[in-house]
Amino acid sequence: MKYHHEKVEAKWQKYWAENQTFKAQQPTTDNQQPKYYVLDMFPYPSGAGLHVGHPLGYIASDIVARFKRHKGFNVLHPQGYDSFGLPAEQYAIQTGQHPEKTTRENIARYREQLDKIGFSFDWSREVRTSNPDYYKHTQWIFIQLFNSWYNNDTNKAEDIATLIAIFEKEGNATVNALCDDNITPFTAAEWNAFSSEEQQKVLLQYRLTYLAETEVNWCPALGTVLANDEIVNGVSERGGHPVIRKKMTQWSMRISAYAERLLQGLETIDWSESIKESQRNWIGKSVGASVSFRVIPSAVEGTTINNQQPTTIDVFTTRPDTIFGVTFMTLAPEHELVSQITTPEQKAAVEAYVEATAKRSERERMADVKTISGVFTGAYAEHPFTQEPIPVWIGDYVLAGYGTGAVMAVPCGDERDYAFANFFKGQNGMPEIKNIFNQDISEEAFAAKEGFELVNSDFLNGLGYKEGTKKAIEALEKIGQGKGKTNYRLRDAVFSRQRYWGEPFPVYYVNGLPQMIEAKHLPIVLPEVEKYLPTEDGQPPLGNATHWAWDSVQCSVVSNQLIDNRTIFPLELNTMPGWAGSSWYWMRYMDAHNDAEFASQDALQYWENVDLYIGGSEHATGHLLYSRFWNKFLKDKGFAPTEEPFKKLINQGMILGMSAFVYRSEDSKKLYSKGLIAGEKVHPIHVDLSVINDITNELDIEAFKSHPLYSEYKDAEFILENGKYIVGREVEKMSKSKYNVVNPDDICNDYGADTLRLYEMFLGPLEQAKPWNTAGITGVSGFLKKLWRLYFDDNGLIVTNDEPTADMYKSLHKTIKKVTEDIENFSFNTSVSQFMICVNELASMKCNHRAILEPLAVLISPYAPHIAEELWNQLGNEGSISTVPFPVCEDKYLVESEKEYPVSFNGKMRFTIKLPLDLTVQQIQDIVMADERTIKQLDGRTPNKVIIVPGKVINLVG
Repeated sequence: MKYHHEKVEAKWQKYWAENQTFKAQQPTTDNQQPKYYVLDMFPYPSGAGLHVGHPLGYIASDIVARFKRHKGFNVLHPQGYDSFGLPAEQYAIQTGQHPEKTTRENIARYREQLDKIGFSFDWSREVRTSNPDYYKHTQWIFIQLFNSWYNNDTNKAEDIATLIAIFEKEGNATVNALCDDNITPFTAAEWNAFSSEEQQKVLLQYRLTYLAETEVNWCPALGTVLANDEIVNGVSERGGHPVIRKKMTQWSMRISAYAERLLQGLETIDWSESIKESQRNWIGKSVGASVSFRVIPSAVEGTTINNQQPTTIDVFTTRPDTIFGVTFMTLAPEHELVSQITTPEQKAAVEAYVEATAKRSERERMADVKTISGVFTGAYAEHPFTQEPIPVWIGDYVLAGYGTGAVMAVPCGDERDYAFANFFKGQNGMPEIKNIFNQDISEEAFAAKEGFELVNSDFLNGLGYKEGTKKAIEALEKIGQGKGKTNYRLRDAVFSRQRYWGEPFPVYYVNGLPQMIEAKHLPIVLPEVEKYLPTEDGQPPLGNATHWAWDSVQCSVVSNQLIDNRTIFPLELNTMPGWAGSSWYWMRYMDAHNDAEFASQDALQYWENVDLYIGGSEHATGHLLYSRFWNKFLKDKGFAPTEEPFKKLINQGMILGMSAFVYRSEDSKKLYSKGLIAGEKVHPIHVDLSVINDITNELDIEAFKSHPLYSEYKDAEFILENGKYIVGREVEKMSKSKYNVVNPDDICNDYGADTLRLYEMFLGPLEQAKPWNTAGITGVSGFLKKLWRLYFDDNGLIVTNDEPTADMYKSLHKTIKKVTEDIENFSFNTSVSQFMICVNELASMKCNHRAILEPLAVLISPYAPHIAEELWNQLGNEGSISTVPFPVCEDKYLVESEKEYPVSFNGKMRFTIKLPLDLTVQQIQDIVMADERTIKQLDGRTPNKVIIVPGKVINLVG
């Protein structure tokens, strides 16, 4: 009876779907099962579907989910789709097809592929972020953020009503909030005298989501703002379009309020140190001081400053001890003071530099540490202690969003300032470097915090870093020009996108001020539009909607023509960013069909948070940071039960493609086989895998010539080796552009889903990158056939109830021990190796014993569930194998009762002998000396010494 994977897999996939085998149980008083929540990062359903690299993490999480069910857990292993996104919108712009239709078709394709691989997802809880019944809750969370402020005294978010109560009684003098900079102080009397509009404007400075003019990454080609993680090498990740910096009024999220909690929370979760370090660096905590430098109205003869001078330039520094080494100051080109302080003589140069900088993303500027550029503004600031004039420059290495957007440059103690000062040495506005260390700086800056004394530093002379820092801060505070401060690089997150396909904001505007729509009227559903591009006057795509106004009396969306700004008002035209729906989705899975709230308290308290989260490391400073922020906020407001959303995180490595190449001569008339390119001038050309034999690497020349991608080579001469054209191979990222994508459907069709699952785990450790090689999959396919033959011969089932031998038990229990440990340690590749060893051992022992083969089927079921289900069924068992208790290792079967000793003569091993381990040294010696092989080896001699180490060696000397 042969194993037909296609029949077996179709049978059990149908069974699982019809019986909802993997449906998690909702918490009840009767349900005493411990819970386990395993989740894969939200997939975006792209039009290309899955390639064999995508299921890697899904297979790993599925193994754990299935294992935990065997161990008696109530497992929640859901799946859904992060279905808002730019690709569907771009396709809509190109074709006119509604993004919803594109997304729906893509999801159908994804689901078909996922089902083929046999994942144990609870599909009854499927969610899609683009469905109104989902994003009504995203809109509700946005309203909660809007109606909250961050109280530093209680270190948590609180309802905005508590802040208003303080304002009414005390004003804002005693309020310790995370809010906008430069808040104007007011008394209770002044607050109570403010108009409603004035009060709303003040509250916007405190709310956790707020409207503000912000420097953003604007992509003209896509017509939208992009997050930093959506930009690669200065261009948009989607489409490779140029990105510029631009000021726009945007919704922002005050994630900066949670900077310290986000930092401290990393110590409580089981994530890789590399991901934690990425978040620590992104949050960027620095301890130092803020310092104010007064701008000098006319510092140098012959210069005049435009308009009335601002009083100060504020900087943050981690080295206040170097205050006397300040040689110049640098502002970010986009700093608001630049246009105000620049002198007429420098205006043209400054404006040109500002324009050029706007074409570079912040990430690009941060990464470029080699290029030195800048322009002198012509303005000067005054040193807080010496009152000496300090020239003010602009430079793109300073970012407006980090700190204050200005730095005090101390070239003697900072390599970047040192390089900047030397690059512009001798130019107008660049003084000689001031050295404040008793160290040589002729070749480089002295950046160490130890091993120096301060010199040329007035009252700081003779001090080191710690003492100098403390004394400098005290002196700055005394003169009112500085104070000790902790700073964070983490900036508030821009939350607006100028695109169509995203969550609509539940916001309308009265006199330009945002008003929230009551939760009972949600969802505010995305309207239909004729065009998905921005409007001709530059408004976002929702500006094309004709039915997009809010009737505040009827509480419904109505025609724009009815807007009267008395009872009917314009709705927000921006949509939420791609990360909105994915910042809370794991909680929706806990109670996916609850229409009244995003999840009930019973469900939230039972499931708590995700026990195991698997996904790519590319989300370290995007999704993984935003989701922790939203979770902490919802915890503050009493909704989320835990501070952190994901207890353990594993980042799966990438499965790399094995690209194929042909080698074209410079005149394109010849194509050389790989072995013949030495000494020839050739160019490698990527070849689609469909026209080669993946095992022999031979090119199908006729298929190549008839392929539409290679029609230009139909008349080329093929230079063969031994009558064949052998392609070159190279490991690269799996990508459509490299034609090296392997479709999992093909593997499932040809070899079976269980083979695909086992092979992906067998490739190597989960976290590491590894190359795909279809040639290697035949070995795994052969292993499954060998497993099948333990249970069946050509005539059918051959399993008996005979008592197994000790060696059979030993082989099984070694495997139980190894596989259990491997799954618990997420070392899936070594489990597959152990399965192969076990099956080979059992085959050599001709094992067909039920006591061995029945637990073996359970043991392999997390990895190869289809064949395991069939074996379990054929053995006469009813129902699914999925909840059968996992075999437990019994150590008694692992105890060695015998030892095969090497018997040596004068240190040279001559034969082996198997002896019981409980023999004494004398008994071992008596048996060995009586052995015919020993007698023959000694040839009548008596050894001088017999060395016996029980359980290890036997050596006869002399």
